[in-house]
Amino acid sequence: MPTSQGLICPNCASIVPISEGARIVACPSCGLRSLVQGERGIRRWQVGRQTERPQAEQAVRGFWRGINKAMALPREAQIKDLFLIYLPYWRVQAFVVGWLFGRVRKDKDSTKPVEVEIFEEMHWNDAAVDVAEYGVNAVRLSKEQLQPYDHDLLHSEAMVFQPVESATEAETEAEDYFVHVGRTRQSLSTRFFEKFHLLRRRFSIVYYPLWVGRYEFRKRNYQVVVDGVNGKVLYGKAPGNVFYRAAALVGAMALGNLILVNSCTFLFFFGDSLGDSDDNPLAIVLAIAAAGLGVMWWGYHSFRYGEEVEQQDASAQKVSSASSGGTFNKLIGKGKEDNWLKMGMEFLEELGDKR
Repeated sequence: MPTSQGLICPNCASIVPISEGARIVACPSCGLRSLVQGERGIRRWQVGRQTERPQAEQAVRGFWRGINKAMALPREAQIKDLFLIYLPYWRVQAFVVGWLFGRVRKDKDSTKPVEVEIFEEMHWNDAAVDVAEYGVNAVRLSKEQLQPYDHDLLHSEAMVFQPVESATEAETEAEDYFVHVGRTRQSLSTRFFEKFHLLRRRFSIVYYPLWVGRYEFRKRNYQVVVDGVNGKVLYGKAPGNVFYRAAALVGAMALGNLILVNSCTFLFFFGDSLGDSDDNPLAIVLAIAAAGLGVMWWGYHSFRYGEEVEQQDASAQKVSSASSGGTFNKLIGKGKEDNWLKMGMEFLEELGDKR
């Protein structure tokens, strides 16, 4: 068992060896027994591998199929390397207790006061290393999966990465996420007061198994990452399909323009009849126009960035504590095309509240 030589006996000043995990030690010279106090470190867990190499290879080959990927990919691609790694992930769990005081909308013209109480166990995890190469920022974990960390076992079967990211920053990010989730439990038109507490907070490191497959297609190398527990592809890159890119651009531009033209036609023919109802004709037209612009943006994005397909599973995406980048980034950011309609409706709701 590993030992440390850092303790000096307070009675005779001799060096006292300390076995790992020991709480009470005895001086080898005078026999004085001492209680060891100090930082116990961060608890470590591991998740057992359940996906074998043949299953991982099958998942990589399945990733090659898709209308947006090169048609010759399943025939010509060759797997050059397939190996297992264990990546460390920070894991924070806590009971979130909070109170929100504010007002919610009662009907179209009035609001009412409300008090919201929150008591919920929440979990958060994030990669403890730089995962730019592997693309798996987070994993889905449950208590049943966690096993005591076995250093020798993991190193005997795979490449094991050690944490390099800041533990303090991870805890802060987890706290921000818990507070953000607590706020979303109730949508308030006006918030007067809020207070959150984290109880029974537990911070740990979890080593998670991932299969990394590297393949070659027409003298270019690509990579796929497969979940070592359920065999699902979490991240991968592949060459794009040029015909799909062209069709997506032409079709989306045609459909988007058709929607935009029809939105103006809708306002021209039905604006007077809708003006007498509770529906806002301008809001409806802007919502339709936003949908048309969203379709056109999707087509442009598919054409512009479709030369290489980058696919990331939703469960592997980094957990965000709040909407980042503001309205502009929501509308034009990568992978945000579906927010056009949502953001348009949110803007119209805010506009209606101020009127």
